Amino acid sequence: MNALYRALRLGFVAADAVVPKSWLPGLEPDVLIAASGSNPGPDAREALRRLMASIMTESDLSVFGRVSLHWDVLRLLRNAQTVEAAHRVSPALAKAPVSQPLFILGLPRSGTTFLHELMAQDSESLVPRNWQTIYPAPRPANFNPLNDKRVQAVDRQLRIFAGLAPGFSDLHPITADSPQECTEIMAHVFQSLRFDATHRVPSYFAWLEAHGYLQAFRFHKQFLQFLQNGAPGRWVLKCPDHTFTLDAILQVYPDARFVIVHRNPIAVLASVARLTWVLRKPFLRKIDPAEIGAQVSERWIQGANLLLDFDRRADVAAERKIHIHYDELAGAPLAVIARIYARFGMPLRAEALAAMSRLIAAKPRGGYARHAPYSLENFKLSQAALQQRFVPYVRQYCRAGGA
Repeated sequence: MNALYRALRLGFVAADAVVPKSWLPGLEPDVLIAASGSNPGPDAREALRRLMASIMTESDLSVFGRVSLHWDVLRLLRNAQTVEAAHRVSPALAKAPVSQPLFILGLPRSGTTFLHELMAQDSESLVPRNWQTIYPAPRPANFNPLNDKRVQAVDRQLRIFAGLAPGFSDLHPITADSPQECTEIMAHVFQSLRFDATHRVPSYFAWLEAHGYLQAFRFHKQFLQFLQNGAPGRWVLKCPDHTFTLDAILQVYPDARFVIVHRNPIAVLASVARLTWVLRKPFLRKIDPAEIGAQVSERWIQGANLLLDFDRRADVAAERKIHIHYDELAGAPLAVIARIYARFGMPLRAEALAAMSRLIAAKPRGGYARHAPYSLENFKLSQAALQQRFVPYVRQYCRAGGA
């Protein structure tokens, strides 16, 4: 394997040309499970089998893609085993409440990451951190990420990935201690839309949509209970993909509350397609921009309609939801924060406001680099055709002057 990693240092494109297949790790589900020393339940096993079958038949993996997938699956299996073992040893974990978690959702590229990071500045907010999804453990009070070896290791991993995926840091600037999306938690039981972001997996995607996300969110709750042990607070969770998992969220968290962020879809779709292309580039040898464009546009037409449906649900009272618009969040973030806290009766302490103000000063525009708008045409998308399909959503949430 040392020769393999020396080849990878040449770059994943060069490695594809020089690395013999005999050097590459196997990706058979049973072999991976045995190598991990874990014992996943039947639901996770079936999900892993579906995922790996889809990747191996529908994704043209690069050498880096194959090696990283092997590492990733072993990590996820071992992490899930750690969490589940902690629950077996300490049954009190499962009894610990995850009360009124706050879910941030909405279209991607609409400011949800910035809002999540803002709310994470409040010491009474609990958020899953990037490093905690790689090395699961509670984040103690007065935690100093600069002195933690796990954080340092994940920051190194992020720098390596940024080098392999040029443009990633501009599109999604994160560090090891940044808040992480829930799809990374759900990936531990292989029922997560994050695999669709990095790989071409149409059959897995279809299976997952039919299978549903209930088991994934049951594990999600176990994971949060494990992380919150000894670290009281209220959970603030974020992922645009929650738009597609609301039924499962409400089954597992019947008292959940929701912040829905809106932005004109035409302003974001090219950026979403570009991010998908950037994320897949290190892992796949062939990428079709037109296929990505079609997939992203159809998915978020569906997502926009689901957000309209969510607003009409009788089982989620209006006082459990708040709608905000990207322009409001970008223009007056602290005013938006004040609205959210007031809506849900959460005290907004001076210390939290000061910490949020420091973040805004340190990361104008949420830390995103300025660049020319991405082109819909690069992904074979027609602005006129898309505008017609988003009319109901835009009419409801993107009127002039706000949400």
